Amino acid sequence: MSSMDEAAIQQIMEKQILTVAKAVEDKLDDEITALDRLDLDDLEALRERRLLQLKKMAEKRSRWLSLGHGEYQELQSEKDFFPAVKASDRVVCHFYRENWPCKVVDKHLSILAKQHIETRFLKIHAEKSPFLAERLKIVVLPTLALIKNAKVEDYVVGFDELGGTDDFSTEELEERLAKSQVISFEGESSASRSTAKAANKRSVRQADKQGSSDSE
Repeated sequence: MSSMDEAAIQQIMEKQILTVAKAVEDKLDDEITALDRLDLDDLEALRERRLLQLKKMAEKRSRWLSLGHGEYQELQSEKDFFPAVKASDRVVCHFYRENWPCKVVDKHLSILAKQHIETRFLKIHAEKSPFLAERLKIVVLPTLALIKNAKVEDYVVGFDELGGTDDFSTEELEERLAKSQVISFEGESSASRSTAKAANKRSVRQADKQGSSDSE
């Protein structure tokens, strides 16, 4: 075979190899494009679902705020209790009188009301609400009535479940409320809780001292 024939064959083979390589490259490009398109579609679907979730949450928050969630409020009379608990799915109601233990609970609930907008936090003077106190069997003060779907599901009576002392932290009360599922709560590490607990106790004590100084 002459060198010219060999050269021609070589050129044909090179062309075939290039053609095959181009075909493979084009196929790979098509597959990559298809995968990219699928990813984009998936991302768009996820984005739409997320936007829908955010819209629903915004609507919930707006409704909660319109009902008084986010603040720790006092009911002025017994007749206000029933409409309040029927309007909100989850309610924490503090039955109190004017004494130190009830003031301690007030401070913690004021903090939790802002942190847990999904739940309404209320207080009512027990001695001025004899019918309600008798119906709910409120004897010891402070007592927290934990209400879900307009039904009292549980009580926190005094400080027995909070270490038996008024020196408990907001986080300890938060965890107790979460056990009854009257608030949504994602737990923290014990180290985080300990740090927060110490800081909370300091802030509550400082507020107490400041209040005493102001009253003097």
